[in-house]
Amino acid sequence: MTLYSPRTRRRRLGVATAAVGLLAALLAAGPVSATPDPGDKSSAPKSVSKSTEAEVEKAISAGDIPGQDEIVHSDNIQHVTNIPKEALPGTNSDLAFQGKYAFAGNYDGFRVFDISNPKAPKTVAQVLCPGSQNDISVSGNLLFLSTDSSRSDDSCASTTQPATEKSSWEGMKVFDISDKVNPKYVSAVETACGSHTHTLVPEKKNVYVYVSSYSPSATFPDCKPPHDGISVIKVPRKAPQKAAVVNFPVLFPGAGEDGGGNPGAPTNPGVSKTTGCHDITVLPSKDLAAGACMGDGILFSIADPENPKVIDQVQDNVNFAFWHSATFNQKANKVVFTDELGGGGAATCNEAIGPDRGADGIYDITGKGDERKLVFKSYFKIPRHQADTENCVAHNGSLIPVKGKDLMVQAWYQGGVSVWDFTNSAKPKEIGYFERGPLTTDAMTTGGSWSAYYYNGYIYSNDIAKGFDVLKVNDARTDPAKKIRLGELNVQTQPDYFG
Repeated sequence: MTLYSPRTRRRRLGVATAAVGLLAALLAAGPVSATPDPGDKSSAPKSVSKSTEAEVEKAISAGDIPGQDEIVHSDNIQHVTNIPKEALPGTNSDLAFQGKYAFAGNYDGFRVFDISNPKAPKTVAQVLCPGSQNDISVSGNLLFLSTDSSRSDDSCASTTQPATEKSSWEGMKVFDISDKVNPKYVSAVETACGSHTHTLVPEKKNVYVYVSSYSPSATFPDCKPPHDGISVIKVPRKAPQKAAVVNFPVLFPGAGEDGGGNPGAPTNPGVSKTTGCHDITVLPSKDLAAGACMGDGILFSIADPENPKVIDQVQDNVNFAFWHSATFNQKANKVVFTDELGGGGAATCNEAIGPDRGADGIYDITGKGDERKLVFKSYFKIPRHQADTENCVAHNGSLIPVKGKDLMVQAWYQGGVSVWDFTNSAKPKEIGYFERGPLTTDAMTTGGSWSAYYYNGYIYSNDIAKGFDVLKVNDARTDPAKKIRLGELNVQTQPDYFG
């Protein structure tokens, strides 16, 4: 008996309005150019045509999509609680966990929750420190925060300043969180092209930080092409003020200013040109990392964390527009890559876009050692079409640790939260979901779940607009995961759940 029964979609959403704004480009033949994640502030709502508005309202009336702000979910998902935004009004971003605490990034800073009672999380700290995306992670007494917007200086009182000015700053900030109620800013490291995201490779005495950034320009003094690698920062645990860049490994060697990554258009129309990486996930127990690097997916060794070495490089110039993030299965014989078609600000979960774009790409890892290869197996996309006023695309997720199974929870912006099974990498399937109806029916308004992660028996989701959600999945297939308890979780630093 299954507890999951998706809503029937009786109408074809997103076809009648195909000529509206950005959607017109998304429906063009072939893959589509990606745009960056939202900037310093939440994207302003974009008006849509009257026909689009009527289409959305008709779909709601027909029961094809939930009503505005209506919460729906499969029978095996429970919505435990929601904690709205408080002092930080900006875009909510990524999540990290340590003990009884959850750390939630926000473009205005970060928030610390006490989740010892997941049914009633309590805010224990809110730190104002503006700068997109404020991608966040923790290790021991240290918290790391990415800044990928050009600022006047490295302080938390900085203001926006053009990247064309040499004095502008972007990079990594480090905080001391030994007192969770009173985090203290201790150091900063400027990195080339800033830090869109970052990934920790923790060791006993030091924490290595892989900094992903992209989109250089000859007009940016601190972000000039070629930008074909990542910054590696070494942070001494006992002296974080001495944090510094120790290497810039080139991941895409090649002639000229473009390096050896995907050239993008016109060679590969609609595919992002590779000028750096968007996100990296490491599996320290296997000395492996997977990089989602704009137009490329890569597999590399981190046996020497200061000098990562590429093992394999793949492209999908048919259905992937922007390689966004990566997740290993526990055995390290599969990787799930995500394609952020439309940059997170477009309606791509409709019938017109189809099931193979803005989706997950599942790759098997074959071979051994430096001869390992990434082999494409299938795509996965949520089966519920969303309205043309809902930004929706594959985004951040994590494993649900069950031995012998490959299960994952994943955010899809306004597509909500999906729980799915890729044990058979050629035939993935959704087994549960949670979502809200459109934020608006008369405009494209950016919102929905940015990150959805499984931690110590619950799913935590950071919703861009609605705040912090706690979910619980009750299903025989996922129940064994409730026995797994972690002391710390940064999803881009995948733990060995069963070691």
